[in-house]
Order: sequence, then C-alpha cells, then structure tokens
Amino acid sequence: MSREKESSSSNTSPEEKIIYILDTNILLHEPFAFLSFQEHDVVVPMTVLEELDSIKDRRKDVSRDARVAIRALEEVLKDASPEEILAGVPLSGAGEHQPSGRLSIFNDYTLKQTANTLSFNENDNRIINAAVYIQQQKSPIKVVLVTKDINMRLKAKGAGLNHVEDYRTDQLVDDIQFLTKGYHQFKGDFWQQIKSCESETEGRNTTHYVEGAELPSSFINEYLLDETQEFAGKIIGTSEDKLAILDLGRERLLGRSAWGIHPKNIYQGMALDSLLDPTMDLVILTGPAGCGKTLLALACALEQVIERGIYDKVIVTRSTPEIAESIGFLPGTEEEKMAPWLSAITDSLEVLHKQDENMNGSLSYIMEKANIQFKSVNFMRGRSIQNAIVLLDECQNLTASQLKTIITRCGEGTKLICSGNLAQIDSNYLTAYPILGLASKLLPLHFNWSEQGVTRIPRKSLQFTLKSTAQIHKLLPLISANDSLYEISLLKEVA
Repeated sequence: MSREKESSSSNTSPEEKIIYILDTNILLHEPFAFLSFQEHDVVVPMTVLEELDSIKDRRKDVSRDARVAIRALEEVLKDASPEEILAGVPLSGAGEHQPSGRLSIFNDYTLKQTANTLSFNENDNRIINAAVYIQQQKSPIKVVLVTKDINMRLKAKGAGLNHVEDYRTDQLVDDIQFLTKGYHQFKGDFWQQIKSCESETEGRNTTHYVEGAELPSSFINEYLLDETQEFAGKIIGTSEDKLAILDLGRERLLGRSAWGIHPKNIYQGMALDSLLDPTMDLVILTGPAGCGKTLLALACALEQVIERGIYDKVIVTRSTPEIAESIGFLPGTEEEKMAPWLSAITDSLEVLHKQDENMNGSLSYIMEKANIQFKSVNFMRGRSIQNAIVLLDECQNLTASQLKTIITRCGEGTKLICSGNLAQIDSNYLTAYPILGLASKLLPLHFNWSEQGVTRIPRKSLQFTLKSTAQIHKLLPLISANDSLYEISLLKEVA
C-alpha cells in the first residue's frame, strides 16, 4: 500500500471502502501493519495465523516479530465472539490518523477445490484463493491482496485477482535523488529574491531576519547557497513569520579546519561546519565512496576531544555484514575483533598523521589521548553514553531497529555522527527505502538521508518527534524512547 494511496483515502466515502487482505510476510515485516489502513477493512486469512504459529517458535529474529503480531491481533480480537471475528471487529480509534475500519479473520480452510482455483498444497495458494473468493463475494467492493512476495503477486494476478499491492507504508520516498540534501541552492543572487531584511551583528557573527513566507519550505539548520559563489547562510531560528539566517559566507565555510583538514568544496565545508557545531547532536553524512565522510568525521572528533575538550571520548562502531564468504571467528577482545571491520578509521588516522616523524607512535598516542574505543553494535543495548562523540560508520547496513537502538543510547552531551553510502548496501535484507522510512519518522520530514550533503537535527526536536509519532500511530505506551516506535523497527524483507 503506497503512502499516496493511504493519504488520499482519508477522503473516501464509506461506500468506497477497500478490503485489504494481508499476507504473512506483511505482519512479519511490520506486526502492527493492520493498523495502517485507516478507514478500510482488513482481513487476515486463517492460513496466515497458521504460518505465524509455525514461525513463532524458531530461534530467529523473525520469530519475535511473529509473536508480536500474534499478541497485537489478540489485543484487538480478545473480547469478540466468533461471529464478530468473522464479520469484522471495529478498530477503535479517534482522530485523523487513527484506524476506523474493521479487522476480521477469514477461514480459508472451508473453501472447496474447484477447476478455477489454485491447488491447496501451498499456503500462498490458499491465501490467493481466499482473496479471489472474497473478491467474488464482495463485488463491487475493491479487494486488494497486500504481500511483499513478488512471485505471489504475479500468481494472484494470474488467478484472477484484480488488485495486488506491495506494502509501502514505510517507503516514503521512491527515489533517493528527491530527498532533501540539507541545503538549498537558489538560482541567481539570493538577496535579489528577498524583499525585506533586518540584520544585527554580534562580534563576528551577522544574523539576518527575513519573512518566513519568502522561504516557505525552509527548516532549522538548513544551509542556503546561491550562484554568486559568495553567499552562504544557515537557518538558526524560526518563528511564525520570521526566519533567522546566520551569514556564513562561502569563504568562511571553506576556511574552516579540523585537525589539519580543510574542505575541498562547499559541500565538505557545510559538513565540517555541522560536525564542529556542538549544538547539533545528530549529523548524518551521505555520499559516494571517497567523498571524505569518514575522514571529516574523525578529524572533527579529534579536534573536539583533544584540542577543544568538549567531549571526553570517541566511540566508533559499525554494522558487520560480510561481502564475501565468512572467514570464521576472530580471536581477541571486543576491540581486537572489531579492528578489521573498522579499518576505515585506522586508515583515516594514518592519513591524518602520515607526515609525522613516527606515525605508529603518533597513532598510539592519539588513540590513548582521544580515548578512541572500538565497540560492537551487538553490545549497545542497555548502554547510556554520556559526553562522547559516537561515529557510526557504514550505517546504510543497519536495520531500523539497530539504528534506533544506537540513537537512544546517546545521553546528555553526546554527539552522534552517522555516515554511509546508500548505494553500497551489503545486507541481503535491507534496501534504502526502509532506512529512509525510519529517518523520516524519527526525524521531521525534511530531515532525510540525501544522495549528497549533510542532514542535522537538534536533540529536543528528536525527542518531541519520537513521542508525537508514537501517539499518532497509536503504539504501545511510551515507557522509554527505546520501547516506542516498534512498528517502524521491523524492516526485514520476506519473499
């Protein structure tokens, strides 16, 4: 189900309700998926419950998802009679974003084999037959089978089902190139497009106040550029009718430095400015291989830990998917096991100190002075990281659950820097879209991972959005940030 279809259906009349039939992989992908169809009815075939029951006892992550889905269904249907379950139990909700349709269970085991139905030997065929039967019985109401199994969608079409869809509620953007880059470039001269402006200078910083209507799509911490090759600004404050723009200037951005590293272009300059800004608690860097993401992040971390003393330590972690065949278990301590995975960090350290007389001695000194720690994502659960810089490298290979876990580990005075290239996803169970979907729900809609550029968000806005998103989607009570948003943390592709 696409986001566009979901949003447009809010104006649908009761006579135009749609019946959505869910495949098993939808509830494994997102256990609360049956709450995402607004005023439309949802049907879960009995075969789906049978498959969930067979999966829930396996010793894999998918078993947890199956148990969560079963408990969620039971919570809705526990007080209903068998007749009510077959007819449909109302999904109680109030408000624009709450479901108001009905949830029912269809006993597809009562269907008889006919010449026009698929064989009942496979569970997929049973679900397709149930969808075709409901389509015949409920005509002219639109009946849609929702599954992530591509082959099952083809089979359903061949069996006579008119409408088959993928579940795309968590895929907010269909193309990475349309995501915001964290900056906006104006055509021509920026100031020629501004009608009125008030300016004030404090020290070396000049702040301009312009009408918000002149920049309607702008957001906090967004960088502004134009084609004059001179102007560069950053939005540092917003109100109902005013925007506060800090005048940086391209020359000033390109003159920034950290640990001896200078930006080579304006994009690296904006990234460096964000990385060195202690008020930005989360910085996300994306871009192709070799554009300097890891080098800039590490240089800024060393600058702020050793030279400026803003933070106490540097924690480096990343996911560990293997590109080729496994080389087996690695010996040593946690840091020794993580060392091969974090070679990009040690490579960057060597680049930063290649001119030193004794590079190996310098590396050992810097590792100890900056208190650089190599940690595994597997042991992040339950930690509370205070007053540190966390470098999360290759984060395109993290699932939404892992990413959410790391974000919620960051406590007071901690800055999280995520870097990755969405074109280099090595995990077999991830695409760019679920990760972008999590970023879009955790962060305001303007803050997405871009193809090139930098994205930022203050911690207060992150905490507010976590809480409001949980309330909008009617999730479990928000006990802690780590316990909420469960529906968008399960992003395994099942085919």
